Amino acid sequence: MGGYNSNVSTENSQQNDPFVVIRNGKEIILQAFNWESHKYDWWRNLDRKVFDISKSGFTSAWLPPATHSFSPEGYLPQNLYNLNSAYGSEHLLKALLYKMKQYKVRPMADIVINHRVGTTQGNGGRYNRYDGIPLSWDERAVTCCSGGLGNRSTGDNFHGVPNIDHTQNFVRKDIVGWLRWLRYTVGFEDFRFDFAKGYAPKYVKEYIDGAKPIFSVGEYWDTCNYRGTYLDYNQDSHRQRIINWIDGAGQLSAAFDFTTKAILQEAVKGQFWRLRDSQGKPPGVMGWWPSRAVTFIDNHDTGSTQNHWPFPSYHIMEGYAYILTHPGIPAVFYDHFYDWGNSIHDEIVKLIEIRRNQGINSRSSIRILEAQPNLYAAIIDEKICMKIGDGSWCPAGPEWTLATSGCRYAIWHK
Repeated sequence: MGGYNSNVSTENSQQNDPFVVIRNGKEIILQAFNWESHKYDWWRNLDRKVFDISKSGFTSAWLPPATHSFSPEGYLPQNLYNLNSAYGSEHLLKALLYKMKQYKVRPMADIVINHRVGTTQGNGGRYNRYDGIPLSWDERAVTCCSGGLGNRSTGDNFHGVPNIDHTQNFVRKDIVGWLRWLRYTVGFEDFRFDFAKGYAPKYVKEYIDGAKPIFSVGEYWDTCNYRGTYLDYNQDSHRQRIINWIDGAGQLSAAFDFTTKAILQEAVKGQFWRLRDSQGKPPGVMGWWPSRAVTFIDNHDTGSTQNHWPFPSYHIMEGYAYILTHPGIPAVFYDHFYDWGNSIHDEIVKLIEIRRNQGINSRSSIRILEAQPNLYAAIIDEKICMKIGDGSWCPAGPEWTLATSGCRYAIWHK
C-alpha cells in the first residue's frame, strides 16, 4: 500500500501521470460550495475569492456539479454537455476556471455518473431514455434494477432515478469522451467521483485512465460500525472497505476518509482515546493508507443545511488542528472557511501555513504520545507537535516553540 517516492513535480509530467500529485503528497483541498450555493450566483462569488483561496495555500478547489441538472444543486444530471446551471453560465464557469489556473489552484469537477435523469418515457413508461440531448442513450444504458433494460448494477442503487449501466461499452466510451471534454476543453483538472458505491471501482480506473485528471478522489460513504447510537472503537472493517475501493480503482484515486470523520467527531466529545488504534496508529484510512486518504470535517451532505452527520460545531478547530497537522490529504469545508467568521478563517490559514512551512505531507510519519479521554497529542515527522482537548499538556524539551494555539488546541515546531 501507498509508499511512493519521487521528486518529479513538473507541470508537464502532472498532465499525463495521475500518480505525480499523489506521490508528492502536498495537496490541500477546499470544498468550494455548500448545499445552498446555487442560490447565490456562485461562479461570480468564487471568482472574487480565487486570490484568497490561492494565497491561503489550497492546491485544489472542488466545485459543485457544473452540468445541467433536474435539481439546482446539480446531483440529478440530465444534459451532461450543457454547462449552464443554477450556479451560473458556461461563460462565467470558464472564466472562473481560467482564473483559478492563473492563480495555480486546480479546479476539481464533481463527476455525477452513477445516475442520470431521462428526457422521455421508454420501457415501462419510465423516463429512462435520453432523446434530444447529447449522449442520447436508450433504455439499455439504465440498469434493470432502476427501470431500464441494461444489466444489474455493479454497486448500490441510488433510488428514485435511472442508474447508469457502466457494464455497457457504449456508455463507458461516451463517459470517457465527456470526461475528456471536461478535462481538456472546459478546463477542469481534478475529479471528485460522486456516490462511488453505485458502480464498480474498476470503471473509475477506466475513466481516470481515459481522461487523465491530475488528481481524483472518490466518495465511498459507507456505514460505520455502531452498537445502537454508540460508535464502536474498532472501525477496521469500515476503513478496509474504503481501501478495497481504492485498490479496485487501480490505486489511481484517493477516497474521502469517512472513517476518520466518524471517529474524530466522537473523540472531541471527551473520547480522545479513540484516536489511537490497537496498533498505535491513527484509526482511520489515514492510519493504513495516508497517501490515498482525503481527511475532512464536514461537507455539503454531512454539514451545511442538510446536516445529515455534522461535526460538533464547538470543536471545529480541534478537528482542523488534527487533519491539517496529520498525514493524509486534508480538505477544508467552505462554510467553516468563509461563513464562520474571520477568526476561524485565519486560524485555518495559520494551520495550513505551518503544514506547508514544515513540509508535512500525506505520508508524514506520526508518533501518538497521548490518547486519553480529554487529551490527544502527537509528533508528526519529528517536526511539529500538536495537542487537542481540554487536558493540559506541552512537549518536553527546549527545542519546541509554540507556533499557534486556540480553543483546546496548540501546535509547536522545532
